[in-house]
Order: sequence, then structure tokens, then C-alpha cells
Amino acid sequence: MLAISSTSLSKTYNSGLFRRESVTALSNFSLEVEEGQIFSLLGPNGAGKTTFIKVLLSITFPTSGSAAILGQQLPNVRVKSNVGYLPENHRYPGYLTGEQVLRFFGQLSEVGRSDLDSRITKLMDLVGMSKWASMKTKKYSKGMMQRIGLAQALVNDPKVIFLDEPTDGVDPLGRKEIRDVLKTLKDEGKTIFLNSHLLSEVELISDRVAILDKGKLLKVGTVDELTSSGSVYSIGINSALPASLKNEMNTMGLAWTEGENSIQAEFRTNAELNRMIDLLRSSDVEITSVIRQKNSLEESFINLLQREVPE
Repeated sequence: MLAISSTSLSKTYNSGLFRRESVTALSNFSLEVEEGQIFSLLGPNGAGKTTFIKVLLSITFPTSGSAAILGQQLPNVRVKSNVGYLPENHRYPGYLTGEQVLRFFGQLSEVGRSDLDSRITKLMDLVGMSKWASMKTKKYSKGMMQRIGLAQALVNDPKVIFLDEPTDGVDPLGRKEIRDVLKTLKDEGKTIFLNSHLLSEVELISDRVAILDKGKLLKVGTVDELTSSGSVYSIGINSALPASLKNEMNTMGLAWTEGENSIQAEFRTNAELNRMIDLLRSSDVEITSVIRQKNSLEESFINLLQREVPE
């Protein structure tokens, strides 16, 4: 079963004088997210990410198309019992303690009292907030607020969890701890839908990534698929190249450079790569590694957006 799906989803907002102007936030947007994945949605400001999440949470409704969570078409009130949500820049009443925040949201989610007590204890420990459970949230740092927000999103033991900038304001150690929490949730079979501007964080934890711009889906795939840099390889070697070998490599018509203990070249086919390897071996040049080069996710993201032709 798909955890999240949308088919030809579009959303247009009317604005301006007499609401005669319109803004298309989503355009023919189709996406599928398998259960048990950590899935990240990326895009510049105004790309439509928040609108898509609002449609999935039934905060707003599509102009056309459809969406579903756990196979149930939206809007659907009953599916919300299986959904957790951490919004960006969330706030809680400062007079409540962290424990009281979780109790309040647990009661809103109709979690039984006996289950709620044990769940609060477990969640506080999971997000590393047990020591500060009785502290009022007005004294919390930004990182502590993110942690208690994550616990709040989990209080009803949801199957699908939407997290908007979950590591915003968290120090490097705290980000690593939150990543570990998300991996634990994934191991439990939960689906995590992540929206973050920290692409380095997304790259470390996501199973699949979708890139959205101007309401349109540009690309979707694994991190490896999105960051592969064509057919550029770095071949590790343990000695300098003989002049005769360099001449023979030049006859192949490849763009290549020699670095310290490595060769970097762009190959048009696997046959060309294998021929290069054969040439090195026949010249008694020991090969220590063959690595396909990758961009960072951030570089791939920027390159993709820059290739898009402005409307």
C-alpha cells in the first residue's frame, strides 16, 4: 500500500482585486510514497511544498485532482488518527511544561489515559527531553522546542509523519540525534515525509527525494540517482602514467585529467570505461579504485533549478 499518493493534483489560489487574479501553487502534481520510507520534498520558496502538505492534511482542498493517505482518499477525517504533524515555527503556550504539551495533544488525539502516561515517558526519552519534562516551554531553547515538537507529532503513534524543518535551530549533535530517532521510526515501519532546507541533512537520511518548482514536479528518485554526475569516473592509480599510455588514451577522444594518484575522465559508454581499465592494466599501472563521481544533493538541486527555462 502507498503511504501517500497524489494524481494530477492542482491548486489555484484566487487573489487581487475582486479575486480576479490567480496563483497556481500546484500544477498536475502526481507523486507516490511507499510505506516505511523517509521521503523528502525539496524546492525553493514558493515552489508549492507547503500547499502540498496542507492538501494532504486537509487544511486546504485541491482545485482538481486527488490525493490519498494509506489508500484512503482525501479529505477523510478518520485517516487523521494515523497522521502526525510537526509544523515549521511551531509554538506552545509558555505556561505549559513539555509533559503537559504532550498530554494536551494526546488528549486531543483521544489517546487513552493509561496509554498516554506510558507513551509520554517513552517519547520524552526518545527525543532526549526526560530531564526537562517538568520545565515550562517558555524556558526551552530552539533545539529543545524542536525536540518536544517531534515528540508531539508522535504522541498518537501515527503511521505517517509530516515533519516541516525538524532540525531547524538544532546544533550538529542534536541533528544527529534527531536523524537517529527518524531512522528508529523508519525501522518500526513508519513513513516520514520530510520538508527541509538543510539539504546535507536530507542527503544523509532520505530514501527518496522529490524536487518541486513552480508547482511542478521536476524530478524524483533516490539520493544516488539525483546526485550521480553523468559518467564521470575517478580511477585511483599507484604510479604516474607512462607517456606512451597518455598518447594512447588521447586517441580515445576522451576528456581526461591526471591528478595525484588518480585519473578523472568522462566516458560515453561502459565499453570506453572498460577499455581504459584494460589500457592501464596492460601498461602495468595498478588500479586502486574506480569511483563514479557524484555531486552533493545541494549541487544537484541547484543545477536542476538552473536548467529550468523561465516561464
